[in-house]
Amino acid sequence: MSIAIRDVREHDLDSVLALNNAAGPAILPLDAARLRQLFDTAEYFRVAERDGALAGFLIGFGSQAGHDSSNFAWFRERYPHFFYIDRVVVASRRRGGGVGRALYADAQSYAELRYPQMACEVFLQQGTDHALLFHGSFGFREVGQFVMPAHDVRTSMLMKSLCSYEWVRDTYGDALPAQPWLQQPRPVANGRAEERRA
Repeated sequence: MSIAIRDVREHDLDSVLALNNAAGPAILPLDAARLRQLFDTAEYFRVAERDGALAGFLIGFGSQAGHDSSNFAWFRERYPHFFYIDRVVVASRRRGGGVGRALYADAQSYAELRYPQMACEVFLQQGTDHALLFHGSFGFREVGQFVMPAHDVRTSMLMKSLCSYEWVRDTYGDALPAQPWLQQPRPVANGRAEERRA
């Protein structure tokens, strides 16, 4: 019954696509080409497994990424340095079982060493109160609202300060210790994320 978080692999993409497109109106649908683009460019793309089956995933970008999301652009216009959660999806049968919290905890442990804040958005529509409550309980606060022009959906724009960032920067600067657990999950080279080889 434990939850395992690991880097996404190319052979996971069909399952990730199906999971995303079954998530309902709180998540924008994807096609295979768009998912492939996210796979190739995301700084952070990890999946959660429970009982050997894919239970969820989280995709994130640093603020200097060339990401084309209008929500990402909203944050970038207002904040200089942050880690952006593009999307997080948990399989419907696994909701309420800790998968979302495990994904967010893993993403935060990555982000707080590199960024002072985490950013994300929640659609403001019927049936998304649980998402706002989840993010509020995880320390996110609304910093504005935005209507996505391509989808005519109003979103609550959320930020969370990462209290460890300042200490890490003061202590290590740009040179984190050479420890395996500190490695970027998906090293990005020449604009493409590369699967880490074991």
